[in-house]
Amino acid sequence: MVQPNRSAQGQEIGGPSSSPGPVTSEGLAISFDSMTSLGAMVRERRTRLGLTLSQLAERVGCAKSYLSQIETGVRDRPPGMALLGRLESALGLQPGRLVEVAQWQSTPEAVKQRVADSQQAARRLRELLSSGGNGREALDRAFGSGELRRLVELMDPTGSHGSTSDGSLEPVMLPREVPVINSVSAGYPTEFTDLGYPARVADAYVRVPDIRDADAFGARVVGDSMLPEYVEGDVVVFSPAAEVVSGADCFVRLEPDHETTFKRIYFETDESGSQLIRLQPLNSAYAPRVVPREQVAGLYSAVSVVRSLVGPGGSRGNRPAGGASGGQW
Repeated sequence: MVQPNRSAQGQEIGGPSSSPGPVTSEGLAISFDSMTSLGAMVRERRTRLGLTLSQLAERVGCAKSYLSQIETGVRDRPPGMALLGRLESALGLQPGRLVEVAQWQSTPEAVKQRVADSQQAARRLRELLSSGGNGREALDRAFGSGELRRLVELMDPTGSHGSTSDGSLEPVMLPREVPVINSVSAGYPTEFTDLGYPARVADAYVRVPDIRDADAFGARVVGDSMLPEYVEGDVVVFSPAAEVVSGADCFVRLEPDHETTFKRIYFETDESGSQLIRLQPLNSAYAPRVVPREQVAGLYSAVSVVRSLVGPGGSRGNRPAGGASGGQW
């Protein structure tokens, strides 16, 4: 679930300051374990370079409080690619290093466990193969005991997870092709159109894993009111099937003008007990808007984001939308 009261995140936005240039990595190289958290890596590198939070925040163009949230792990999502790139430059890290750690940090725990199991199995198999003159005997014993089969299954997830207990094949869920129906405004509400296409039909589609909702749809972000969590050009995938909770990032349909917008929503009540919905931008440059609940025709919460990691012409990747769940009411 997306946590409330995170408006300070909007302070990330801003270009690099006119402070001294980035520190080079020459003579200051640090070897970080691939499993190190993003915040721990930034903090360790910053302190080793003798930089304060304020100094580093000034160099990369973000608020000190926002940088502190990154280092302490308060944020449940990594920062955007642009800020990660500036941090790499300011800290003298190899380009792409923080991006790699951020992607690993966003990887589901089940996938991380599979990787860890596979690496452990590979180390054990390497030990068996490097047993010198006894290597053949060690492999024979491993084969006879069933250890060799277990190691191979751990190193090949399709072998260990692609069959049932009786040996029959188990269906594997493929990424779902989600239609991108139009753009959603991360700014002021605008009139929405799905271009007249039938349901589940569009000119463009994105492939998203772990989406079971056949009615899920994507919309491309236009505007900057949801910075820094969402940037213009992101394709946000929304699911009408999940439950709406206060604090979710939602595609919002407004009546009576059929307007739509993309905001973090909170359920509230006024002094008379009337139900309200607060449409909260993440960018502090935009003011929140409170509307009567009956004026909201539908809410569809973000469940995934497809974002370009390296700019035009580069590869694209998926990431979950910060634990948001959603639905229509």
